[in-house]
Amino acid sequence: MAGNKNLNSAKTARKDEFYTQLTDIEKEMRYYRKHFKDKTVLCNCDDPFESNFFKYFVLNFNRLGLKKLIATCYTGSPIANKQLSIFDILGESEETQNKPYKAVVTTVYDKTGDGGVDMLDVAELFKSGENELTELKGDGDFRSPECLELLDESDIVVTNPPFSLFREYVAVLVEHKKKYLIIGNVNAVKYKEIFPLFMKNELWLGASIHSGDRAFFVPDNYPLDASGCGIDEETGRKFIRVKGVRWFTNMDIKQRHEELILVKRYNPDDYPIYDNMPGCINVDKTSDIPCDYSGLMGVPITFMDKYSPDQFEILGLSRDMDLPNKTGISAEFLEKYYAQGGTGQMTPGHPDLCYYGEGGKCVVPYHRIVIRNKHPEEPKGAVNHAD
Repeated sequence: MAGNKNLNSAKTARKDEFYTQLTDIEKEMRYYRKHFKDKTVLCNCDDPFESNFFKYFVLNFNRLGLKKLIATCYTGSPIANKQLSIFDILGESEETQNKPYKAVVTTVYDKTGDGGVDMLDVAELFKSGENELTELKGDGDFRSPECLELLDESDIVVTNPPFSLFREYVAVLVEHKKKYLIIGNVNAVKYKEIFPLFMKNELWLGASIHSGDRAFFVPDNYPLDASGCGIDEETGRKFIRVKGVRWFTNMDIKQRHEELILVKRYNPDDYPIYDNMPGCINVDKTSDIPCDYSGLMGVPITFMDKYSPDQFEILGLSRDMDLPNKTGISAEFLEKYYAQGGTGQMTPGHPDLCYYGEGGKCVVPYHRIVIRNKHPEEPKGAVNHAD
């Protein structure tokens, strides 16, 4: 059993070895520069000399005004030493190279004297001892005691954590009260451990990614068995494209306070009311949120891309809410739902929002976030009682 568990863990670890493109980091980081002055940054899921997070911060160390940069990696980077790295200069053995390392940067300058700062300068600064490169005692797991000590030393965490451990990763950041900017899947919004943070405005989505997919480099042994996979012509490295990627952060930026421009007006024919939440209307697309509806609305989770706490109040996630009939979907609705060919695990004790669509069609939409507009417009034709 233990052997099987370890084997499964190894498989999961390989699947989680996604390396973020530098351009995606640059596009998001431009919104947060003011947060980094005199701060210690930790990249605790990053092979220091393969990660573009480390590369971004070390090459922008002076521009951001960083105090310190720390990067750690998990045991045995699967793509280590495929390109010029610190080990080419230090002459470390292959056995040593496969061990977890900690890189600590406190100074960056033109060490080679060629007129600019690049990764060769960074390597020389490690070789001279002006910056620190040391082997970790453990395996480099972000939950290990020595990595938690580094977390406590840091001010801000920026990285691409393993998607399979996203819940645990965020829980550690919250427990240690850290500022962070991390990548995850948009479906993490609905995790029971994550959504309450959105409700309390302790977590929100970043500014640069709201749709589409993103390319990530992967290890050489990663199977390219899905559409959108390939080999990068410039580097020769494998990559895959991942849908639904988002930045998650608790660092405030002005973009999250920009209110959504609403153009549609409420029409009862266009917005069915949920059978098990009277007065709450279904909205299929964020762009269709009516500007003049003051009641509750169920919107898709992608609404969080446009969510402004100044404009909307979040009441809950549909499947976690205490619906009016206490058991969620009614027996009457279920009978009609299955008679119409409905599928899934819908039962009276499995609550979610549902409504009758066109022609009496029973509809159980994908997860909905229930919201309220804090300052809706007056309905068209409403009487102004102030006059």
